[in-house]
Amino acid sequence: MYDAITVGSATLDVFARTKFSELIKIIDPKSETDLLAFPVGSKILIEEIEFTTGGGGTNTAAALSRLGHRVAFLGKLGSGTNSDFIHKSLIKEKIDLLCAHGSGNAGYSIILDNLKHDRTILTYKGINDELRKKDVPFKRLKTKWFYFSAMMNESFHTLERLAEFAQQRSIKTAFNPSMYLAEKGSHHLKHILSSTELLILNKEEACLLVGKNSIEEILFKLKNLGPKIAVITDGKKELYAINGKYIYKAKPPYVKIVDTTGAGDAFAASFLSGILRRNDVEFAIKLGITNAISVITHYGAKNILLTYKEAMREMKKVKIKIYKKRIFNPN
Repeated sequence: MYDAITVGSATLDVFARTKFSELIKIIDPKSETDLLAFPVGSKILIEEIEFTTGGGGTNTAAALSRLGHRVAFLGKLGSGTNSDFIHKSLIKEKIDLLCAHGSGNAGYSIILDNLKHDRTILTYKGINDELRKKDVPFKRLKTKWFYFSAMMNESFHTLERLAEFAQQRSIKTAFNPSMYLAEKGSHHLKHILSSTELLILNKEEACLLVGKNSIEEILFKLKNLGPKIAVITDGKKELYAINGKYIYKAKPPYVKIVDTTGAGDAFAASFLSGILRRNDVEFAIKLGITNAISVITHYGAKNILLTYKEAMREMKKVKIKIYKKRIFNPN
């Protein structure tokens, strides 16, 4: 029996760092946008390059495994050296592989990063979008939790089938939709949301699902979609959570950010770990923030993920204040 099976994408991530770029700010009446710009027609030297694995499915599997849980990864890998690299990396993380293999190319991301740590990610989804029902080893899906990260096209339909499978077998589900899915609206996600125990997403994704409003109104609307617990993150700003009794608010402490790649996955997986271990929202928030801080203060989505023992030690150093407000009329 697994503690969790993560379902999602797997990619080869290439971090390319250079000092030859500029940050351009575009301001209009409705918004403000930062653009990372490179000179046209130039050959730009890369100062550092690093190859690692990424993708929501593998990032969360690695985080949960390092925190001491028995974990499996379900997704789709292609053929060739990139898929071999991902496969070996997952085995090294002590993650069981329930994934299928196909003839296509593995997912691939290029992270462009300058010396001020402004970044842009170019992502190729590849075979991640081709997980089909026939690829899933249903007889081996014995777990307490599923963790669903964003999947598109054919893989999204398989995710819906897995949500139905989870309901039939009383398996709890955590769901972390990306912007790709959130912008399609809550109706598109209703089959998954209705069977979701834990929903974790950022503020922009939450507004896409239920509209812009006060944070409390957003939380209540998210919870009305089905989840028992909903969590909204907002980068270095306050994060919020709601369950059947309380609304929680916490602000991550200030740290010097090196690279934010994988921070959301680290938080979400660690929050789930906190629920698995203690079924306590406050503890889950603290564990999530602690592991996310470790990720954003180093390069790479997986490089400095914490073990449970390390997380407990770091949690004592990180001062995280959590405020909670009782819900008197949850309806």
